Amino acid sequence: MKFGIIRERKNPPDKRVVLSPALCQKVSEKHSGAQLVVEPSPLRIFNDDEYRAAGIEVADAMASCDVLLGVKEVPIEALVPNKKYFFFSHTIKKQPYNRDLLRTILAKNIELYDHEVITNQKGQRLVAFGRYAGIVGAYNGIRAYGLKFDLFALPKAEQLKDQKALITELHKIRLPNIKVLLTGRGRVGNGAREMLDAMNLKKVGVTEYLNETFDEPVYCQIDASEYNKRKDGVRGNKEDFFANPEEYRSNFFRFAKVTDFYIAGHFYGDGAPYLYTREDAKHEDFNIKVVADISCDIDGPVATTIKPSTIADPIYGYEPSTEAEIDFKDPRAIAVMAVDNLPAELPRDASDGFGEAFSKYVIPAFFNNDAEGILERACMTKNGKLTKRYAYLSDYVN
Repeated sequence: MKFGIIRERKNPPDKRVVLSPALCQKVSEKHSGAQLVVEPSPLRIFNDDEYRAAGIEVADAMASCDVLLGVKEVPIEALVPNKKYFFFSHTIKKQPYNRDLLRTILAKNIELYDHEVITNQKGQRLVAFGRYAGIVGAYNGIRAYGLKFDLFALPKAEQLKDQKALITELHKIRLPNIKVLLTGRGRVGNGAREMLDAMNLKKVGVTEYLNETFDEPVYCQIDASEYNKRKDGVRGNKEDFFANPEEYRSNFFRFAKVTDFYIAGHFYGDGAPYLYTREDAKHEDFNIKVVADISCDIDGPVATTIKPSTIADPIYGYEPSTEAEIDFKDPRAIAVMAVDNLPAELPRDASDGFGEAFSKYVIPAFFNNDAEGILERACMTKNGKLTKRYAYLSDYVN
């Protein structure tokens, strides 16, 4: 089985890769039937010579490979017919901007395996960049807070080598006695928590957070059961919420009244209530001044996120009364950091973490007859058609 590591071609450029040189070596050593070829790239965080030094072939030979491994969407004109591809296609939610991509994949008889739907038998994702989105998102949010109030000026995450370097910078600054709220306890939320803990911020429970004042900065991490409540008044829980989101309403405003800086690291599902609305943000008791929206659902559950921001220009201001964008330093503005490709700012760490999982769960499936069904569940297209699991996309491509 010949695997090709493709060059990322989407703009803006992404330096991440599915398998680092060291992981390519491990795959070759563990699976005698695996051959790896790396397409030359001037942008990849691991340069061509690093792969060569690891004994991995670097060549323009993707047409000779069976399976092609990438991170972001492959431009339509670069797709090689009749291949197996792995990348984030951003089509499973019927994203309009990638409809033609999926159509072309079908027309070119490509087997598409989307990283986002590589799961175990319980439906839990096996490979993801979420932890690194949380790490960078928390850092960027703290950076935004400093810039908003002219307290400190942290360097951009993309200018630093790794998570350790981000933490070193955070140790150089001092937050005022603010309350920081973090939603989410998954990969993203816990990645953000790593950074707050690395700053030695005091973690407090919900009751303390809502009712007490502190002489130091503190944070509180909550999940869906704590910022939503059942409409019928019956005590709910997280499992019930995810099973019946339409039975719930938001209970977030009690947090918004006492929070200075909010980090959104939760997963938002269809049918769930918004955490806060634009009307909520207009309320005189709404206290949030800075939002780091790692989840980045536009015009969604975090109402101040009206557009994605970029690595080049990561912060914008939201003016609640007009519901419009203004300078984030304006006293009327809520500063919003909503970069939608945060792991790209930490490409070496993110590639290492993603690749570890990919080589552990996905590569073996090619050599054990897909014993756990990992490939079958992730395969979206085959023989020029949508597979049964993804037949719901028929109207989208037609």
